[in-house]
Amino acid sequence: MNSKKLNQLRKQARKTHKKQPDPESYMEEIRRYDQMFQDFPQITFLTHNILASDRLIAKDLLPQSLPMLEIPDNFQDVLFQTLLKKYPLGDPRGDQLWDTYSTALPRLDKLLRSYRDYLEDHYGMWAYISAPFVKDLAAFLNGAPALEVMAGNGLISAGLKELDQPVFATDSQDWTQENETGKHALTLIEPLDALQAWQKYQHQVKYVIISWSPDKLPIDWQLLQAMRATNPAVRLICIGEKFGSSGSHQFWQHAKYIENEAVKTLNRHFSHFDLIHDQVYLIH
Repeated sequence: MNSKKLNQLRKQARKTHKKQPDPESYMEEIRRYDQMFQDFPQITFLTHNILASDRLIAKDLLPQSLPMLEIPDNFQDVLFQTLLKKYPLGDPRGDQLWDTYSTALPRLDKLLRSYRDYLEDHYGMWAYISAPFVKDLAAFLNGAPALEVMAGNGLISAGLKELDQPVFATDSQDWTQENETGKHALTLIEPLDALQAWQKYQHQVKYVIISWSPDKLPIDWQLLQAMRATNPAVRLICIGEKFGSSGSHQFWQHAKYIENEAVKTLNRHFSHFDLIHDQVYLIH
């Protein structure tokens, strides 16, 4: 897929980002298609990953990394050849199965691409935070105290604390009335907005962590300016989609990006499983 087409799809995905059907119905459909395509590992590999991910998150555990959640481009060819081995060309049994599978594929493809929407609606989980990523993050911090702002449900902080990494988890909790963010806290979260948290902890930390700052709101840029003005030695670890679905244009435009092998390692286990291309940035 060329870059122009990919950008068009990403813009379309953001514009059409609507609330998905009832979360329970979503997982029921995933389980149904998992059963329907049980003879096709190209599909069950994807559905199994979603089911396993959801089971862990529902138990307040960090999930594993995800593969790209999309039906392989050659799957219809694989489907045709598989059915042809079982049924002669023109056999009504094979034709019926072909129609059943082919009719299901567009809906299944949409469900796979909607897993992020399900996580947002059901858990208030905007960035997909996996256990391997948090392990890499803890190794990067290497015991240096950190402050997480806009922590939401505190997935990052909870994971870091499990690894004995010191971190202060804070969030304004302004979004609890609008969505699930903050309603499934995995650790104690101090009710401070980003600027209040920085003012309180700026001389106690070496890093600030911010994940998926709200789209178009300038709070991330205000925070970065405050950090530069009062303690520029502190580095900002930012998770988001640059000039995309998270953060403000001013922030992405004026951020000074640090690129080195350590940052590449931080992104090693950060999952890209849909058309949203968020990643980890180190900023000063």
